[in-house]
Amino acid sequence: MDIQQLQDRKQRRALWMMIVMVVVAMMIVLISLNTGSIRLSPLRVMWTWLGQGSKIENLIMFQYRLPRIVITILAGMGLGVAGAVLQGVSRNSLADPGILGINAGAGFGLIIFVSFFRTMEGSIALLIPLFTFGGGVLIACIIFMLSYDRQRGLLPIRLILVGIAVAAGISAITLLLSLKLDPDTYAFAATWLAGSVWGRDWIHVWSLLPWIIILVPWVYLLSRTLDMFVLGDEITTSLGNSTTKSRLVLLLLAVGLACASVSMVGSIGFIGLIAPHIARQLVGARHQYMIPVAAMIGMIIMLSADTIGRSIFQPNFVPAGVVVALIGGPYFIYILFKKTV
Repeated sequence: MDIQQLQDRKQRRALWMMIVMVVVAMMIVLISLNTGSIRLSPLRVMWTWLGQGSKIENLIMFQYRLPRIVITILAGMGLGVAGAVLQGVSRNSLADPGILGINAGAGFGLIIFVSFFRTMEGSIALLIPLFTFGGGVLIACIIFMLSYDRQRGLLPIRLILVGIAVAAGISAITLLLSLKLDPDTYAFAATWLAGSVWGRDWIHVWSLLPWIIILVPWVYLLSRTLDMFVLGDEITTSLGNSTTKSRLVLLLLAVGLACASVSMVGSIGFIGLIAPHIARQLVGARHQYMIPVAAMIGMIIMLSADTIGRSIFQPNFVPAGVVVALIGGPYFIYILFKKTV
């Protein structure tokens, strides 16, 4: 089998994986639309979608459940792609927006936001991704400066270690600031920190959508650069790329995706860790194929976590972040043992 045949085979495999995942995602969306304190059968969902539903069915589907589902789709894709980028530029399969401190920086930005505005409702919600992005960039700059070496540039291993330390520190500061909030705002902040999609509406969708539709294709266009990083900085430089500049651009894109996603679904970890790993096992390490699959896997995990959290303990709900942690924690330990044994 020559190189071209192998390439065509990988491309077909990636395409089939995408088709399968789209079908799985559509099934989960249908289940999610039917899940809640008031159930809508698949038939009623279809009729409501076609404009034949009652006022209550239209309200439940279009004003409550559908915005929430769209938010989970967009955020899952953003976190999955952000994780793929971070693992690529750091050449470390344990890299993740949560582990590197990006989520903690986004949380810091959101606490600053609620300290001033005290709400996530209305048009003011359009500013939330900007605050979380600012917090994420601030923390990322601190991590980058502490991880940079004058002779060798940005060191991937130091990036992980510094990220873990900075994340712990900024999380403590965020908790301290949240204790100064009034009881209602603190309750919201605590729910957000646990990773919840409750109460999201269409204004939150419009807040997140531009970040995903701009940054995800941008990352995909740089997929070949990510492939070069896997080969090492020396080879990347010999091929005519500035490793430091390319790494900073990709890291900034990852920060933007992670912070915008976290701003709408809360501090949810492990999706950026799990999605690229599974994608790599399904379609290989080439980012041209791996990034779209990682986005789809992130979306499926996020959709599933929110649906499970809303259905197990009805009429109460479990935050999606808790469900993801229950899955991601053991998977992280599995990866850790796999790398060290």
